Amino acid sequence: MIVVAGEALIDLVPQGAGALVDLRPARGGGPYNTAVALGRLGSPTTFCSRVSYDGYGEALLGGLRDAGVEVASVQRGPEPTALALASIGEGGSARYSFYVEGSADRLFETPDRLPAGTRAVSFGTCSLVLEPGASAYERLLHAASVQGVFTALDPNVRPGLIPDADAYRTRFKSWLPSVSLLKLSEEDAEWLGGTPRLWLDSGPSAVVVTHGGDGLTVHTRAGAERSVPGEKVDVVDTIGAGDTVNAALLHGLAARDALSGAALTALGADDWTRLLRFAAHAAAITCSRAGAEPPYAAEMGEF
Repeated sequence: MIVVAGEALIDLVPQGAGALVDLRPARGGGPYNTAVALGRLGSPTTFCSRVSYDGYGEALLGGLRDAGVEVASVQRGPEPTALALASIGEGGSARYSFYVEGSADRLFETPDRLPAGTRAVSFGTCSLVLEPGASAYERLLHAASVQGVFTALDPNVRPGLIPDADAYRTRFKSWLPSVSLLKLSEEDAEWLGGTPRLWLDSGPSAVVVTHGGDGLTVHTRAGAERSVPGEKVDVVDTIGAGDTVNAALLHGLAARDALSGAALTALGADDWTRLLRFAAHAAAITCSRAGAEPPYAAEMGEF
């Protein structure tokens, strides 16, 4: 079982150019997209979050169930669902403005225990910024690590939500001793102001950096570095691409029985190349579709 912990929200996606175009609501949130992608790939997955009782909340739960994701660990509340207003730039890149005050997901509470059979827990995005939920997710991250559970982190930095950049960077460093796999974009890396080697020295066994359409690179604690190019595709938008990479990496590691720090370190160059290519292929499929629509296992082929 892979547990994905973090927010679920509604993306409002413009259906054209200009400030007053129609907006299409779509299920979203980095952790939510990761959970759906894992479910579609066939990994046993549980979503751990707090979701509203409103209509959007019901739609979010429905999307998880449709993907085969277990929702027994989802907390519920009467507060509204958080909203993210997307703007699509050149090349399909997405930027967001968030409406999160008083939303249900911010009131997440640390569960007493992880679901039985948990092999990995994935964290990231807004849920590690917005209090009081951020501290609750942080406690879950550290507790999972202490229990020997594989942990994955994608900070997926949203600067507009971070009131104190230096404080966030300090907090990010405090998470690293509890992280097994760190995945982040090169934009995140630049904003955070570190390097893969510095982060590896702080705890993770591997760091995967995404370069948009140019591919992915893995850096391991053993000193290995491996890159693969991105797949050429007609990009509709990039919504959910990074989250799909998260899911593909976790799915591939689970298939290789490599959900531990020692196993990550022991992976050879060929294994990493196949895994990164699998992740790049999954992300390319997502980018070829509008919104966060990650691929199903049947679309992925062998890896």
